This record gives sequence, C-alpha cells and structure tokens, in this order.
Amino acid sequence: MMLFISVLLALIPLLGIAWIVFYGSITTVDGLFMALILAAMSGIVGLNVLIELKKKRSGAQTSSTAASTVSGGLRQRGKVESVQFYESGVGQPNKSIVTLSDGVSASNLLVLEGDMRNALPVGQKVDVTFRKESGHNVLVDVDYA
Repeated sequence: MMLFISVLLALIPLLGIAWIVFYGSITTVDGLFMALILAAMSGIVGLNVLIELKKKRSGAQTSSTAASTVSGGLRQRGKVESVQFYESGVGQPNKSIVTLSDGVSASNLLVLEGDMRNALPVGQKVDVTFRKESGHNVLVDVDYA
C-alpha cells in the first residue's frame, strides 16, 4: 500500500508540470522554477520508490548480519566497524550505536543501552547477544571470534 502511495506522490508533480506546459507558462520565470521544483519533488519520491522496489526484489538480509533469536535473546554477528556513544538527558539511558559488517552486504546498525566502547572494540569480529528491555536493547553476552 505504501509503495502505491509513493508512486502516486511521484506522479502528482508530473501532472503539475504538464499543466504548466499546457497553459504556456513554462516560458515565464515563475513557471520554469515551479517546473524545476516539481521535477525535483517527483525525482526524490521516484528514487524512493526505486529503492523500495530494489529492496523487495533482493529479499531479506543475509543471516550473518540479521538478528536471530536465541534462548538468551537476540543475536547479531559481524565485524565492529564503529561504536559511537551518546549521553542522554537526565532520566534517559545513555546509548551506543554499533555498526556491524560482515564484509559482503551493507553495514547493520545496532543501538544498545549504555557505553559499549570497551565491550565492543572496533575491528573485532563479535557475536553479540542482547535482549529487549522496556524498549531498549540491553547487552547480554559478547563472544569474540
């Protein structure tokens, strides 16, 4: 359904360009810039449609970076590309954004509660087990390969 709506949103600006051309106002500065703006809008939404179609065609992620369910929680494997730590405001848990890569497909982001800079060293291949707790991912176990 969302793909259909995106296609519709990509076509509506093209109808606006056709209307500008049909009524001959493309030769004015206003008409020219309006046509350029509408073409940019259509191109952006159309690119989103193409990316979504490509994503659907390629299928699911590979099992090496996809989160798999284990008895202790969820598990993700890969090489740690980066760990970025963010301190949250008062009353909110601090978060670490970990980028995992298997070297073949695209990188996978994992948001964990707390400071993971020491637990997940950059460049190390890891097998991370985590669980969901009150809407946050909490680290349970790390196996270094």
